Amino acid sequence: MTELKFSKDHEWVRLEGGVATIGITDHAQSALGDVVFVDLPEVGRAVTIGEAIAVVESVKAASDVYAPIAGKIVEVNSALVDNPGLINTEPTEGGWFFRIELDGALPDDLLDADGYAAFVDTLA
Repeated sequence: MTELKFSKDHEWVRLEGGVATIGITDHAQSALGDVVFVDLPEVGRAVTIGEAIAVVESVKAASDVYAPIAGKIVEVNSALVDNPGLINTEPTEGGWFFRIELDGALPDDLLDADGYAAFVDTLA
């Protein structure tokens, strides 16, 4: 399995070739509670790092999902439209949001699993 990288906005990135799969972390889905709706971006959309590109709504709140990398949206997980609960049950597998064709290299500020866990510990 390809190593996950994490943003401080609680997105994860799995890079395979020049395409990155993006979702929200287990910490984020846990904080949101039961996810009931997802608004996904359009395929073909160019995105910049930090841009809000999707919305996830739960029984508690709505939250933006930010682009942790720059590039072009090449695929969205349409399974989430009918089953947004995948985000809760499989946040780093079947609950992914979209795939971005990477424009350049991964940003240096993405964290490895240990770095992300340490970051989350500072939020408590």
